[in-house]
Amino acid sequence: MNIRLPLPRRSVGAQGRAVYKKKVRPHVYPQEIGKVVLIDVRSGDFELEVDEDDFAAYDRLIARRPGAKVWAERVGYPAVESFVGGGLRFNGN
Repeated sequence: MNIRLPLPRRSVGAQGRAVYKKKVRPHVYPQEIGKVVLIDVRSGDFELEVDEDDFAAYDRLIARRPGAKVWAERVGYPAVESFVGGGLRFNGN
């Protein structure tokens, strides 16, 4: 029997960034710059937004991975959302 312990919020963020850099980024960068990718931090499974619809991507990921701990990254940017105008994109993401 598999028992899944809850992940602390900080752990989800740290794991999400690590999974993105190691497993997801090679598949989406640079061809998908600006799109949001939703990642199940436990499995490394991910879903890329289509037509700027983050909710549909989330629904697809949850359908495949019920109970997923989801982390979001914007490909090529340091944050998913920004309240500051201007280009925040950088190549190191």
